[in-house]
Amino acid sequence: MYIEPKFEEFPKITRFYEQDVCITEKIDGTNGLIWIGDNPNFDQDFDPQTESMMKVGSRSRWITPEDDNYGFARWCKENQEELMKLGPGYHYGEWWGNGIQRKYAMAKKVFSLFNVYKWSDDAIRPTCCDVVPTLYNGPVTPQIINDFSGPKPLMISAAALKYGIEFDNPEGYMMYFTKAGKYFKCPLDKGAKG
Repeated sequence: MYIEPKFEEFPKITRFYEQDVCITEKIDGTNGLIWIGDNPNFDQDFDPQTESMMKVGSRSRWITPEDDNYGFARWCKENQEELMKLGPGYHYGEWWGNGIQRKYAMAKKVFSLFNVYKWSDDAIRPTCCDVVPTLYNGPVTPQIINDFSGPKPLMISAAALKYGIEFDNPEGYMMYFTKAGKYFKCPLDKGAKG
């Protein structure tokens, strides 16, 4: 017996230049994740192995102060009350600075949140957190793509400059295309290959 297949239309394709792009600095540290649950009666004790209302992760696993990633879980435990202001959900960022990857000549470590649309306002962001620096936010144009793709000359890290440090070996850029909802990375030291 023949069954007519369901027709599936090919999805519409967004024109490349009909979207916005947010370009931020790609900071060379280690990925950090803070998960906050939505139960108002949560246990204030920090315990990622249970159903507590704040868990901390690296890029690929949950971590604890006893099984840490460059001190990120310990820092989160110390700043838990302030971090709860992030609200329910998954909050991703880069844990960077002293002793991590490029180090940026920093005397301390910093957690910079990735979501610049939500956390760029100092008044609403937890005081213990920063946000990755926005280098451009607007329409995609051929000039913008040319300016921010391929090998680059040396530049100063906008993330380190915020802390008074002129660090001239930043990792690169991140491009977030709004309609596609996708990130792309452009490492400076690898050019367009990275």
